[in-house]
Amino acid sequence: MNKEIKKITILPGTNKSGKKETFEKIDVEKGQAVAIVGNTGAGKSQLLYDIERLAQKDTKSNRLFLVNNKKPDKETRFNPKRKLIASLAQSMNFLTDISVNNFLKLHLESRGKKVTQKILDTVIQEANKITGEAISPTMNLLNLSGGQSRALMVSDVANISDSPIILIDEIENAGIKKEKAIEILLKEGKIILIVTHDPSLALTADKRIIIKNGGIVKILNTTSKEKGIAHYLNWIEGHNLNIRNKIRQGKEIKNVEIRCQQIRIKK
Repeated sequence: MNKEIKKITILPGTNKSGKKETFEKIDVEKGQAVAIVGNTGAGKSQLLYDIERLAQKDTKSNRLFLVNNKKPDKETRFNPKRKLIASLAQSMNFLTDISVNNFLKLHLESRGKKVTQKILDTVIQEANKITGEAISPTMNLLNLSGGQSRALMVSDVANISDSPIILIDEIENAGIKKEKAIEILLKEGKIILIVTHDPSLALTADKRIIIKNGGIVKILNTTSKEKGIAHYLNWIEGHNLNIRNKIRQGKEIKNVEIRCQQIRIKK
């Protein structure tokens, strides 16, 4: 199913005042990440809702979406078996009293996939690349922290889910290594749309959509200079995370050692 979705296209609707959005169209292709940015209450969640429904001028925004340059039919939009879109919310807590391993097995079986130790190991290993505290296969889902739950679902979506389009709401608040999480999803060729207030994450994306008063007011392609700035911001944040981990381990912080690193930012 993933191979069928090469691109989604957003066509303009209206903002909260009823004025028509002025962009021509926005194409998001397989393997691209797009950041959705704007002030709190600007209308970012509405855009996520529109994408999740593949809106056909039947939501508040009046936006219209195309899939591979065509209007999606009702089967594509509303049949849960199609599973075109997966959402990762800000808060994610499990309600099922089973182990991580058994949860992954059930998910594989529900999708008609063969359960192998290799895929189970891959999901947990990749989850542990982006979470602060390691997840083990025998851990109960109910005992996972918010960050562990989000990390597990990111890896699950990347390695088990067939959904080619991933919607992510403020992944910076999940307590996980956000850039690594996006990298894992992009590696699987997903189309990713991220609502974020995090500057380094916004500048890591391929493009960003700016929302104001419920409308899309600007679309910017990320420049190589901006990606360099994002790399620098992530480098600084990496040192902050190292200190945080030492504090959590009960270590005394006597000094901060930062080795200079040359970061070339193209003009």
